[in-house]
Amino acid sequence: MTGDHFSGHAAEYAKARPTYPPELFKWLAGLGPSREVAWDAGCGSGQASVALAEHFARVVATDISPQQLAEATKDPRVEYSVHDEATCPLPPASCDLVTVAQAAHWFDLPSFLGECKRVLRRRGVVAIWGYGLTKLATEIDVEVQKFYSNEVGPFWPSGREHLDNEYRSLELPLEPIVAPPFAMQVVWDLPAFIAYLGTWSAVQRYIKAKGEDPLPALRERLTGIWGPEARVVSWPLYLRVGRLS
Repeated sequence: MTGDHFSGHAAEYAKARPTYPPELFKWLAGLGPSREVAWDAGCGSGQASVALAEHFARVVATDISPQQLAEATKDPRVEYSVHDEATCPLPPASCDLVTVAQAAHWFDLPSFLGECKRVLRRRGVVAIWGYGLTKLATEIDVEVQKFYSNEVGPFWPSGREHLDNEYRSLELPLEPIVAPPFAMQVVWDLPAFIAYLGTWSAVQRYIKAKGEDPLPALRERLTGIWGPEARVVSWPLYLRVGRLS
């Protein structure tokens, strides 16, 4: 995995990141050979892990960051442990579904896929998804795009480019399964939205490099556009789903 980009702000990440739509997990659970075991790799603070537990008897959730795992929501069906994408604590041919939510762009994919091949049962499924910039009103989206590309753009770690092209550039030797469209959606006021932007790895790297926070200036620019009300914030999900070939 190309670095740990979130341990330093794990608590903020757990509080401010959105959760995934329940329909996604219901659909994924119907693809594998059974609903016994799922492996959630790069699980972070467990946003997907707990949702998977609604459909699987056992979820093994792994991440390289002990700090993020410490912030994860506890569930008796979820087993959290510190492992990278190439080391899963499951025995061979024991897993029905492997998921990676908003983390595959940081992975050593050949090593990860080799571990998937080891742990998956016959006809087991790999499901990888991520999301990019939010969709709000056009004038807000323009400001966020400028902030993303120009202000903190130079501070994105290598790998972020895969999200910019909606995961199409990930080399995944999968027999593809076409996914229906899914999106995350929340209702947030401006402070909640700014808190989310503060979890971006590029923002944290900007602060560390320059000793100043770029978010207050963005918040000032957005205040007049956003208004006092809460707004619907959405993120289309980019999915790559299939069986190993």
